[in-house]
Amino acid sequence: YFLSVNIIGFVYSGLQICDIVKYMITKRHTMDPKLRVYFNFAMDQVLAYLLMSASSSAATTTYYWTNSASAADKYVEMAKASVALSFVAFVAFASSSVVSAFIFCRFN
Repeated sequence: YFLSVNIIGFVYSGLQICDIVKYMITKRHTMDPKLRVYFNFAMDQVLAYLLMSASSSAATTTYYWTNSASAADKYVEMAKASVALSFVAFVAFASSSVVSAFIFCRFN
């Protein structure tokens, strides 16, 4: 679950970057600007909450592994770093969600 949500978020962010670069080169939007506002707002909201949910479940599992006697130290440290970076990614998606909400309200 954790890995899947992070991959979906990464792909979505990459597609947005490609869309912005295409717009900067051609000065034409890929989709209707009004539909794009709705789509960005919805996707930012969904991905922010999915990422928070996935990070929380991964943090619980990592905490369990930390307290387990049979946990491999290097793997647990990598899992802790992954959870921490996932929370940083959530902050980025939450910030993007606030910006898309502002744009959504401005266009409506």
